[in-house]
Amino acid sequence: MLRTFASSVILAVVSASFANAAVTTLSLDPVQGRTGAYMQGAPDAGRARAALMKGRATTIPATNLAYVQYTASVGVGSPATYYNIVIDTGSSNTFVGTGKKYVRTSTSIPTGQEVNVTYGTGFFSGYEYLDQVTIAPDFVITNQSIGDALEYADFEGVDGIIGFGPVDLTLDTLYPDVNAEIPTVMNNALSQGLISTEILGVSFAPANSYSDTNGAITLGGIDTDLYLGDITYTPVTTTYPSNYYWGVNVTLATYGETTVIPGSYAGIVDTGTTLIYIADNWYSTYQDSIPGAYYDNSTGLIVIPEQSVEYMQPFNFEIGGGIFSLSPEAQLLPKDQNEAWGAEPGLQYGYIGPIGEDSGTGLDFIIGQKFMERFYAVFDTAHNQVGFAYTTHTD
Repeated sequence: MLRTFASSVILAVVSASFANAAVTTLSLDPVQGRTGAYMQGAPDAGRARAALMKGRATTIPATNLAYVQYTASVGVGSPATYYNIVIDTGSSNTFVGTGKKYVRTSTSIPTGQEVNVTYGTGFFSGYEYLDQVTIAPDFVITNQSIGDALEYADFEGVDGIIGFGPVDLTLDTLYPDVNAEIPTVMNNALSQGLISTEILGVSFAPANSYSDTNGAITLGGIDTDLYLGDITYTPVTTTYPSNYYWGVNVTLATYGETTVIPGSYAGIVDTGTTLIYIADNWYSTYQDSIPGAYYDNSTGLIVIPEQSVEYMQPFNFEIGGGIFSLSPEAQLLPKDQNEAWGAEPGLQYGYIGPIGEDSGTGLDFIIGQKFMERFYAVFDTAHNQVGFAYTTHTD
């Protein structure tokens, strides 16, 4: 869910609202001139390091709620009250109260600060507390900033958000201390020794039911069982405003043989955004490449005629030198979900939509949940990079 800034002009996009061993990748030159048993023992050493790091990472389930958002059950206070809150890499504040109300306990410490955050859709405002947050029985964060949402909009069916975005996104969310930077859940987990590195691994999957616990997130590492092959990393972009988020550069995108994104452009990777959004001019190219396809204003989805479905082509993103290909199926909404989306029965809808402006804004696409249901995602604060890998459900 894209957090917007009052002081910046950033697109208001449509946003509907796991990971064990900590692994990092560095670009290194190969060692030259080594012979004999130089590499002897390296596999064992690697396994030993992985085992060590595995002990500092925690994986928890993620539930695909109503096909449009992923939530986690997180406890706040002591004794803990558990809330179903949205897993969001597009914002960094953590708050509860939009469904189940915030229950204050002996660990709830008021800071005297008001807190107010505006998202691509929706907002919340209320008061800030420091409180105990239970991610898992052996993963309890103390003195974590928690917003008590007293006023809010567009958070139907969920109790709040757990923010996994960059810490800079918390600036200008408190009052009167508007210049305060609020440590995120990941910041505090690292400083309190609960994780050994600030890495979030995300495993989502296509949902089979209205509320499907089919995903997982890992705090402090990645899970080699949840992806195939290698992870391809790319640096966080330097292009404004995408660089405030988990922003990356896509260097090319094609639909079949048709070029859709013609070069290197910046956008963001956001677990809190449901669909895949591309700049309007690129979307027009995509839509025009599918005979008879049109945009349905009532649902915000592309409609694809039945006679065109069997001829659809892969949509390929080039990121970090790797190709991440969405098969035709991965571009399509299963028809048995049409009712849940408010769509017409029997029509075929798709997941790729227009962002609301032509390219060139510095935030020209959003890689949302429907992309991450096909590819494992890694958000690596330690090395300021994002990674993707293929999974068993890529195709």
